[in-house]
Amino acid sequence: MSDYLDRFGRGQSMCHRWPPLAKLFAAITMILAATCVPIAHGPLVGIVACVIFFAHTLARIPLAYVARRLLFFWPPLFLMAISLPLSQAGQKGWLLFVTILVRGTLSFSTALWLVNVMPFDQLLATLRRLRVPDVLLAILSLMYRFLFVLWDELDRMRTARAARLFRKPSLWATWRSAAHLVGRLLIRALDRADRIHGAMLARGWDGRSRWIEQPSAQASGGRQPPGSLAANLNSTEGLTPPARQNSMRAEERS
Repeated sequence: MSDYLDRFGRGQSMCHRWPPLAKLFAAITMILAATCVPIAHGPLVGIVACVIFFAHTLARIPLAYVARRLLFFWPPLFLMAISLPLSQAGQKGWLLFVTILVRGTLSFSTALWLVNVMPFDQLLATLRRLRVPDVLLAILSLMYRFLFVLWDELDRMRTARAARLFRKPSLWATWRSAAHLVGRLLIRALDRADRIHGAMLARGWDGRSRWIEQPSAQASGGRQPPGSLAANLNSTEGLTPPARQNSMRAEERS
């Protein structure tokens, strides 16, 4: 997956320097404001939208990035909201339709701001400090970890499908092929999830997530903690070619 969900999560803007709890509570406040303000009060809804837009600008998140994410989010939201006017005749159904679209868009934009000002591992650590149940944390961490695997599987399936086509398909054929692709992807995802769960149980996983919390560079006065330094040294040695490692050890002995 070439475009990560939190690709701007480790930026250097003002929002990125806020404490984790402040960022989380700010996002919760904006979501509550977006969902509690009546849609009939247009100026208040506009103020909430402007605040969310200003938050994205302050965090230096490109609007093109937000627009691309909204293009993926709007189709399922539209399909869910369009059922209300069809089931409830009159103006009430269309008012609910607009309400779901506006509130869903504002809430999704706020969640997108949160994951792009706070790395996902930091978000999970903050939720853990707030005593969020371990089951929910495990679900979120595994979802984030294997979402990229699922996306790579989808890319391979789309490449294989394109390799079998010798002409541009019609719109109906494209939608039909996409529906079959989603079905096969769901079956593969369930099979892989079952195998991964069995492998984790065989390695002693008991459903609880373990965390190694290290102080930040600002808290340690700009100095790197000894534990992270040792980890970096070990990882650097693992990436060094064997010949170079042998020469380095020979230089140390001399």
